[in-house]
Amino acid sequence: MRFEEPDRRRNLLMNVKIFTTGGTIDKIYFDAKSTFQVGEPQVVEVLREANVTQAYEVASLMQKDSLEMTDEDRQLIYDAVTADSSPHIVITHGTDTMALTAAALRGIPDKTIVLTGAMSPARFRLTDAVFNIASAFTAAQTLPPGVYLAMNGQVFPAGRVRKNVPENRFELIE
Repeated sequence: MRFEEPDRRRNLLMNVKIFTTGGTIDKIYFDAKSTFQVGEPQVVEVLREANVTQAYEVASLMQKDSLEMTDEDRQLIYDAVTADSSPHIVITHGTDTMALTAAALRGIPDKTIVLTGAMSPARFRLTDAVFNIASAFTAAQTLPPGVYLAMNGQVFPAGRVRKNVPENRFELIE
């Protein structure tokens, strides 16, 4: 069996655009303050460690806890996604209001938009961030146009998902 290098021209045609907005996925611990704060985006390091060869670009829109997001922030995300030429979009986002932002993006045509986050920071040794980012990255390339959330090993359609805080997971709304 012979393995061939990926066709870089084909990979460039499937460029995935990643917008980061903050949330737990990017949180870091400040020992002197004994607090967590949203830090620099972690998605690039996660994808580098996973040896991802698919072409992607990352743009940081904000560094906020999703509980602090406003309608103006959601409009900024909407405008950035709409203006970008890539039809394959991943958005890293805080989990508390991710479903709300996903619902706000539903009117964008001809793009596959997948939001993801994490219940624990990407810098932690034990985190769901790596799996969720990988799921979202793959879903953005393979699902039909629409808006989705990739969490807990599942992909949910926007508008039909909620965070179940006591169970620490996302679930489908029937």
